[in-house]
Amino acid sequence: MDIILLERIEKLGAIGDVVSVKNGYARNFLLPNGKALRANESNRKVFEANREKIEADNAERRTVAEKDSKGIEGATIQLIRQASNAGALYGSVSARDLAEALEAQGHKIAKNQIVLNRPIKSIGLQDVRISLHPEVSVTIHVNVARSPEEAELQAQGVDVMADMFEKDTAGFTEDFDPNAEPGELPSDRDEPEAAAEEAPEAEAEQADEA
Repeated sequence: MDIILLERIEKLGAIGDVVSVKNGYARNFLLPNGKALRANESNRKVFEANREKIEADNAERRTVAEKDSKGIEGATIQLIRQASNAGALYGSVSARDLAEALEAQGHKIAKNQIVLNRPIKSIGLQDVRISLHPEVSVTIHVNVARSPEEAELQAQGVDVMADMFEKDTAGFTEDFDPNAEPGELPSDRDEPEAAAEEAPEAEAEQADEA
């Protein structure tokens, strides 16, 4: 479907551009949200007659967005969630969760302004883009952790999952016995030594009884 853009759309074009998009995208998103008009002769005349006002309104919204961006750019959201030892969340962090966290900090952001390609499903740090206006966007930092202490470490640049893996590996190395036979446990190797120590004592007891 050919449409006339009423605002800048990323990867499509700027105000007034006539572009071709899939019918579903136009009918389900662009047209009902007032972002475009069908590109027919009648709408072309309507757009040209109102072009000056459309561009002026867009400039005003852009100015407001630029002002708002100064208070949001670089903001950090800390979310404490339950997760497995491997760092996988029991659940996920969605755009709605981020919008609510931003609102708690005094930033009123709609969830559809949060550009999150897929929900966050593991602990760690992640940058997320916020689109305040088609021509104005900012980046926030999302810190998802299992505890405030873990979040603090991540904020300092510590990779807690890598650190945990290294500790587990070190513990395994300490317990590993290179002289053990295949399938033999350290406890199995201790038993013959213990039996050997107990044998003389048992023989001495039997001699005393005789």
